Amino acid sequence: MVYSVQDREIVRDLARRVIECAHEPKMAPIVKRWADVNALRKPDRAPVYCRPVGCWSEILPAEAIQCEDPWLRGFEYRFRQILHKRDIGDDTPIDGYFSASAAFDVTPPNVWGVEIRRVPTDVKGGAWAYDASLRTEKDFDALQLPQYVYNDAKTKANIEELSELLGDIAPVKLGVGAPLSATLGNMASDLFGLEQMMLDMVDRPKLVHRLMKYMSDAVLGGVKQIEEMNMVTPNNVGAMTASDPIGDVSDGSGGSFKNCWCMANSQEFDQVSPQMWDEFCLQYQKPIFERYGLVGYGCCENLTHKIDGVLTIPNLRIFVSSAWTDLGTVLSKIGTDYCIMWRQKASDVVYSEESRVRDDLLKGAENLKGHYYQIVLRELQTLAGNLDRLHVWTRHAIEAAERFS
Repeated sequence: MVYSVQDREIVRDLARRVIECAHEPKMAPIVKRWADVNALRKPDRAPVYCRPVGCWSEILPAEAIQCEDPWLRGFEYRFRQILHKRDIGDDTPIDGYFSASAAFDVTPPNVWGVEIRRVPTDVKGGAWAYDASLRTEKDFDALQLPQYVYNDAKTKANIEELSELLGDIAPVKLGVGAPLSATLGNMASDLFGLEQMMLDMVDRPKLVHRLMKYMSDAVLGGVKQIEEMNMVTPNNVGAMTASDPIGDVSDGSGGSFKNCWCMANSQEFDQVSPQMWDEFCLQYQKPIFERYGLVGYGCCENLTHKIDGVLTIPNLRIFVSSAWTDLGTVLSKIGTDYCIMWRQKASDVVYSEESRVRDDLLKGAENLKGHYYQIVLRELQTLAGNLDRLHVWTRHAIEAAERFS
């Protein structure tokens, strides 16, 4: 690729700083902290993690990115994010290598055989509406199960390009995971519309079953195809899922999703009963979970009345207790058989007084004492101008974890 010397040096300088952070003495205890809690071993304290998501635009506005080349701008942005997270001081593991993506040719090119359409808004960053491609039973006849063919030439080009840029700073590794999410509901809503899907669980249940069976078959098909290529990369790295090796990886190649985590949720089914969630969602997810070594389940949905169902998930290790899930009920049912990902309510963290943020963390950590747990803050869409709020939250979360370790 042709890009300026200045852009190249900006990215390489940031890359060196990132790799230096990866080899700092404090990194090994961070990785061990996650590995211990996810193995149901007592860590020195619960790990703490925050994920800014939408508020990165406040932390790193577009004008803060200096590179002009689009490809290098992406690296600059990612490296600056990593360095900012290090400044925040949470337990984000930093890899000592750079990842290159494998390339696959997908048939059909749009994955499903029908297009995903949305009705946008005129407001930047505003809401959008579903424009479903599947409206009648006849529309379902257009669906195809996606097929994946490994593109060796494109993959080698990706590796060579990244190696030329950064390979002398740290190793470049190929990363390959499942092509589709086990969550199912998000993809189904893209094709069918969320409101329509919820209505049709009552009005046209056979059609919803057909949709969810198709989604499950598409995900399982992708898993099978990648496994047959013997290209699966174990994913027991990074915040939340850093862990001991999963299964037998003695040859170093993985080769099976039994060596991997699967993280999934049921947010689109939050408002339906436990019975309907089990019938239309969970029963189609379980065959996927059986293909993985370890599973984490949940996100922002309220699982208070669905805990018993979640505990039937094969290979479950992490139960995600959102801000809307009753923590007391979770503790009474889960005990120490699983790791609890205790999620914080982003709006409370951003808009509440600091004393309340601190007190909420202390109270929750005290209740969690004796259990295996993570303290996680995600889905932040704004910091409302309080650019130090993540630093403040992280400091109080670590203090609470230490006090009730």
